[in-house]
Amino acid sequence: MNRPLTGIRVTGLEQYMAGPYCTLMLADAGAEVIKIERPGKGDPRRSIPPFVERDGVRQAAGFMGYNRNKKSLALDLANAKGQEIYEKLVAASDVVVENLRPGSMDRQGLGYEDMRKINPRLIWAIISGFGRMPGFQGPYSDRPAFDIVAEAMGGIMHQVGFADRPPSWTIYGLADIYTGLVTACGIMQALFARERSGEGQLVDSSMLDNMLALNEQALAVYSVSGQIAARGRLRNVWPRGAFQTKDGYIALNVPDNIIWTRLCEVIGRTDLVEDARSKTAPARSENAEFLRPIIETWLAGKTRAEAVDSLNAAGVPTGPVYTTEDIFADPHIQARGMLMEVDGLKFARTVPHLSSNPVPPAEPAPKLGQHTRPILQDLLGYSAAEVDALAAENVVQVVDT
Repeated sequence: MNRPLTGIRVTGLEQYMAGPYCTLMLADAGAEVIKIERPGKGDPRRSIPPFVERDGVRQAAGFMGYNRNKKSLALDLANAKGQEIYEKLVAASDVVVENLRPGSMDRQGLGYEDMRKINPRLIWAIISGFGRMPGFQGPYSDRPAFDIVAEAMGGIMHQVGFADRPPSWTIYGLADIYTGLVTACGIMQALFARERSGEGQLVDSSMLDNMLALNEQALAVYSVSGQIAARGRLRNVWPRGAFQTKDGYIALNVPDNIIWTRLCEVIGRTDLVEDARSKTAPARSENAEFLRPIIETWLAGKTRAEAVDSLNAAGVPTGPVYTTEDIFADPHIQARGMLMEVDGLKFARTVPHLSSNPVPPAEPAPKLGQHTRPILQDLLGYSAAEVDALAAENVVQVVDT
């Protein structure tokens, strides 16, 4: 079945999480993604636990989840013959996604400015910590970065945790995953623009930029009021957070007086609707220590499921705080097909759902160099003997079955 990006070829100069997640989005949408990896080693994520044995080969969970529906080309880009292969591949590609160390491809003469001369229709997406587009580079542009650095500098870590404790990270890889998603969106915009202009372009995706954009609410509040978002406390909204029931936690958010009135009715405290200590959102924030025990007393007599059902029935949007085990057991998540099966294991599928293509493909992540031979022979025109010679020189790595 044709999918939205069927016929689009993507070369992935990628490693770890942000680049691979971006190309995963494109692969699930039907693009042919050719992942370039170092012979002998491959993507570093291949070596990060936990592992599972598959066909006698130890495979890493993180690599399996981020690299399904892709092809692996094991190629030495430091070798002149490897660079020749790379240039032929880029000439035959629609998109390149790069998230290597900033400037590494440019220094080898293999970056966007060099490759666009070979392929003017090429769309080149650079994922970096701080941005690489000429004219928009700052003093940090050459720095490497991991996700936690972007969370920290984007103002997100400052808000996560409690006032009497250090700033905290959110979830592992948040900045990477969000950056991958944003970059995939940028690539699709560039593909659409190419349909009109016939020309490719550079897509510059900075992890810091993306975390700043994700943190837009705190920036808007500061711009308007000068308020600095505080860790562990909201000044303008309450209640918001996790509240304990008999057998777990629920997530509760009351953004306005309409929802507050509904909550007060459910817990049998309509007197709080007009109480000066809780009549407005800022007042509720100021008097959270007075109000929290009232809500928790009501919740103490309820199971998590009972509280969620009662509150939602009253128009107070609420959900349980899930563990990963809860996610796997939830019937709604199963009905949505969000846990897709790949090679006997389950992974989170990419989003969104499209009515004409509701289920993405589920090819397992490739072995290192699994597609080197067919790519060189069938796409780039090398003979079997030439591929054998390149493999003997360690320019490429092949997997012959």
